[in-house]
Amino acid sequence: MSDGIYILANDLVYDQLVALLNSIEANAGREIPICIIPYNEQLDKVKAEIASRDNVTLFEDSVSIAYWDNFATEVWQNYSRAQKSWREWGFPELYRLPMHRKLCGLDGPFDKFIYFDADTLLMKPIDYIYEKLDKYDWVTNDFQYKSELKYIFDGSPELIQQIFDQEKLNRNTFCAGWFATKKYIFSQATLANLLEKLQAGEADVMACAGPDQSLFNYMILRSGISYYNFAFHDCEQATGNHWSSQFDVVDNILYDQGRKLTYLHYMSISSSAFVRLCGGEDVEIPYRDVFLYYRYLKSPEKRPQRFTRPSKLMLLQKSTSSFIQQRINNIKLKYRNFKDKTTQLR
Repeated sequence: MSDGIYILANDLVYDQLVALLNSIEANAGREIPICIIPYNEQLDKVKAEIASRDNVTLFEDSVSIAYWDNFATEVWQNYSRAQKSWREWGFPELYRLPMHRKLCGLDGPFDKFIYFDADTLLMKPIDYIYEKLDKYDWVTNDFQYKSELKYIFDGSPELIQQIFDQEKLNRNTFCAGWFATKKYIFSQATLANLLEKLQAGEADVMACAGPDQSLFNYMILRSGISYYNFAFHDCEQATGNHWSSQFDVVDNILYDQGRKLTYLHYMSISSSAFVRLCGGEDVEIPYRDVFLYYRYLKSPEKRPQRFTRPSKLMLLQKSTSSFIQQRINNIKLKYRNFKDKTTQLR
């Protein structure tokens, strides 16, 4: 295959996944093969959705998944500052480890691909992105480089300056929720070299709150592969993409000063908010009607006809239940890691 799209998902983001798939079908301008990378084994709804779509498949290369899980584990398990921070925050030992599975696209069926987080919506054709990959190894389209560097790298300024070229650092940082690249862009020698540098102390520059994003930015900057960001190199024509921006809506397409967005990103809005919205709860989500349009594009009869606000008691119960479930999940993950380590020692 040549061009394709990868999405990382499981049943927890099912409503967002359906909305994204429908937006791609409606706005991409042509049928593009899509491959869903499993976040974990919670995939019953996802698999049923895949079965209903001719151009969508499930990524089932267990060797690739294991490789990138192990790669990320080797990066983070010996990074003491991250481990300490995650313990203090009550997070698992390897926080957000499955988010690194986005890198499975580097081993997948598509020669050139665009990665979408499930919390995005496509607004226009993306052939121009694939064409840019003819000249560059990694392509993005966001304004992350204008945000504070601490969201990408929060190590000491001295170490950051020692590791990275300052000019590239100022212009090449990106949000890992959307990017485009090519198959086998990193050789095994390059990956081994990056891992060696990280384990030798360079991991100290990385931000603990967004491990996958920090690691991906490190890999791009440190490897020196060619990079292009439409929002930097063509900022006069580039549009925003974050939900907090003020966009115009015309026929369920978002516009930024008269130009169609490439995609809308609901970054940092909890997936539970979308689940509750689709369950008929009156949840305030930016561009809510646009999301609902794409979520129920193929099943308008299932779209909630009215929305109700839960009582304060119900909100308290949901908050408590969510906290307890998170603690249970953390305990399960710690037990699984302990069991894996015990098995390795036998």
